[in-house]
Amino acid sequence: MKKYFSLVLFAHSVFALPFAMIGFFLGVTTTNHPFEWHKLILVLLSMVFARNSAMAFNRYLDREIDAKNPRTKMRDIPAGKVSANEALIFVIINCVLFTTTTYFINPLCFYLSPVALFVVLFYSYTKRFTALCHLVLGLGLALAPIGAYIAVTGQFAIVPVLYSLTVLFWVSGFDIIYALQDEEFDRTEKLHSIPSALGIKNALNVSVLLHVFSAACVILPIFFTEFSWVYYVGVVFFCSMLIYQHLLVKPHDISKVNRAFQTLNGYASVIFAICFLIDAYIRNK
Repeated sequence: MKKYFSLVLFAHSVFALPFAMIGFFLGVTTTNHPFEWHKLILVLLSMVFARNSAMAFNRYLDREIDAKNPRTKMRDIPAGKVSANEALIFVIINCVLFTTTTYFINPLCFYLSPVALFVVLFYSYTKRFTALCHLVLGLGLALAPIGAYIAVTGQFAIVPVLYSLTVLFWVSGFDIIYALQDEEFDRTEKLHSIPSALGIKNALNVSVLLHVFSAACVILPIFFTEFSWVYYVGVVFFCSMLIYQHLLVKPHDISKVNRAFQTLNGYASVIFAICFLIDAYIRNK
């Protein structure tokens, strides 16, 4: 089990999982649907199985590319820790578990589960033919808040869609920053990314624009839902982390990419989600 789970990085769960909790408790606190422990557990399991499927499939599909890249050649499959067939079996098992779990949530989640799997798995192909691969990754993680909301309510609504757009633009923006490390390698191997297509400076400008959109989407819910001051603290912190990562990474200095990618964005999602949950508790006390 340790060998299989080395394919997936738990640390990356801090990006989508907090927003899934936002979507879930948004459904509980702003509608007539009650809180149910078993449904929360099912949502968490769905997140785990979807993440496992996506990350392991990415490792499987990119195994030859990873072996050539000095930055990734020590990943599990190129390093021989996990075989390609073992990784593929792990992906299939998690896809089945994900679909099965959604069946026990509600019919809409179950019917949409193939769409969700297609998005999160399809991302791994996109770097082979489009520089918009970052947006596809963002779309995959953006399914978390709206999916969790649907798990509670069985329907769509504008506010969880806004949180999904927040995630879409936020993840796309910081994935561009992360991809700066492979700009030269991607160009040499004819792989597609914003940095390899536009260069580091222009790629950072695109990332800034996407993060401006993300900040706007995290602010817009205040026009649709009543919040306490705690939510505004969360918004300020989230936007501050967006700004700070762009202060860390410069066109002439990308040495702090990993800090910007994982640490700051992890803080951004977790602290914002905590503020949202505290706000929800205060308003529904």
